[in-house]
Amino acid sequence: MRSAELFSGCGGLALGMSRAGFEHVLMVEYDDDAVATVEHNKAKQVSHIRDWPIQKKDVRDIDWTSYEGQLVLLSGGPPCQPFGIGGKKKGHKDVRDMWPEAIRAVREAQPDGFLFENVRNLAGPRFRAYLDWIVQHLRHPADTRRSRESHAAHLTRLRLSAKPADYEVTWQVVNAADFGAPQIRYRVFVMGLATSLGFTPVPALPTHSRDRLLWNQYVTGEYWKRHRMKVLKEPDDRRDRVRIAQLRQLKTPPAGRPWITVRDAISGLGEPSGLNNHIFQDGARSYKGHTGSPLDMPAKALKAGDHGVPGGENMIRYADGSVRYFTLREAARLVGLPDDYEFTRSWTESMRQLGNAVPAQVGEAAARHLRMQIEAAWYKRAAQAAA
Repeated sequence: MRSAELFSGCGGLALGMSRAGFEHVLMVEYDDDAVATVEHNKAKQVSHIRDWPIQKKDVRDIDWTSYEGQLVLLSGGPPCQPFGIGGKKKGHKDVRDMWPEAIRAVREAQPDGFLFENVRNLAGPRFRAYLDWIVQHLRHPADTRRSRESHAAHLTRLRLSAKPADYEVTWQVVNAADFGAPQIRYRVFVMGLATSLGFTPVPALPTHSRDRLLWNQYVTGEYWKRHRMKVLKEPDDRRDRVRIAQLRQLKTPPAGRPWITVRDAISGLGEPSGLNNHIFQDGARSYKGHTGSPLDMPAKALKAGDHGVPGGENMIRYADGSVRYFTLREAARLVGLPDDYEFTRSWTESMRQLGNAVPAQVGEAAARHLRMQIEAAWYKRAAQAAA
């Protein structure tokens, strides 16, 4: 299935797409360092990455009409800084807001479907109206804003449009840990399918859960046996203790698979060795709001900004309260990148790329989810044609 991606970064979402069976015919990224990272791994012939047609370009310079009718899926993560909690929160007034470019790409390329992602804050009260505008504009990508027309006025006009929608669109807030990533990272996914397919996209259902992890840890003890450890004491958090007591009353385990923990993710690496990006970084310290990630839960979301690099959140927290920074190799595992994927830039720059990356695990889950719906639509169309 042919696809193209905007705002590719170091390739987290793109890798998930590739693993789900999509073949990129174009990948666009403007950041020099991110492109250099992908190019380095492409030259190394890393699986999937070796086939990526990455281009260092501004998406505003891409003529998407040359891809009209050629793409099954268009994907990407428009810059999140205009909507992030740590930014200035200017939204669509921020010059870095690239959602209009994502919509233009859909308008011109006319793919069968699309998958875009952004920070959870986009679905919060401050920016919810803008998310509504994004969804409605993606339903009618050809109905562009008129001269001097505000987003609010355009949204009203889109909602009242009598024209049939070109795309059926849905959005959902997902926790990457619920889809197999060893990171508690919340994102908004915006998914759409061409109305000609006859399918309305439905939200993806979680495959992993905290309950199943707690069951494996404190009901059966299977988690500790797998790691050849003694059972650790129950968490200090009262809510966790109450939930563990409730789980012990169940006769069967919770459905699905357990959350993947930091210990699971970095298993086999050992302490920093100085090889393969597994290099100790000095200076980690714990302070209010930056206490690191416990080993036996998924990591907190990797940070790309000043508070994560080098300020203190991208850390492992051990049972005795001591902390150290994640090595690049460990952070790459949290993002779902393979061990032969290398970062050649500084630790700070590389952690910035990793902090900005969509975990490949959740990208793959979302891509497989959309692919299943597209294939079902194709099958339905073929069956109708043959009848």
